[in-house]
Amino acid sequence: MATTRVYFEEGKHSVFAAAIDWPGWCRRAKTPDLALAALDEYRDRYRVVATTGFTSGRLEVVGTVPGDATTDFGAPSRVGPWDDVPWTAQRRTRQVEILTRCWGYFDTAVKSAPSELRRGPRGGGRDRDDVARHVQEAERIYCPKIGVRVPPRTPWGEQRDAIASTLAAPQVGGAWPASYAVRRMAWHVLDHAWEIEDKRT
Repeated sequence: MATTRVYFEEGKHSVFAAAIDWPGWCRRAKTPDLALAALDEYRDRYRVVATTGFTSGRLEVVGTVPGDATTDFGAPSRVGPWDDVPWTAQRRTRQVEILTRCWGYFDTAVKSAPSELRRGPRGGGRDRDDVARHVQEAERIYCPKIGVRVPPRTPWGEQRDAIASTLAAPQVGGAWPASYAVRRMAWHVLDHAWEIEDKRT
């Protein structure tokens, strides 16, 4: 039976459960058990994004990393020992492809949503276009973390091309290992795609 490697990022008040090999499949709760349950709950929702080749199987927790203030704020932020393992060329290609699918899924969510979203606690009550601008700017801010700089007002498509080509290279500079960078970026864009879906009026 297939298994999915999962790790916990455990803060004082918040815990993330993240699938190491499936970027973007990452959920948060107040305890490890609840975070793992939330991850499992999103299995089918993530399957729609990952599409071909998604074999999740049993969730196997392989480690825990201590969280920090960012974890408790609501975003995963810690690198684990699994991120030190070099990628094969095949794995590199697949991971970047999944990130690209997350981008495409987000774009579809934006296009199919009304401009005004239902108010709620997530995102501070932002509407569709505000969420999209937030995601675009966050991705630009992430760029130096992988060793590439993108000027403000760069078209979003060009910005994403720069990210994808950088992560697809055999060596990635910057403070973030490639595996963590893909996982972090995919989580952010997919989390907001699901937010948009959940807050359609």
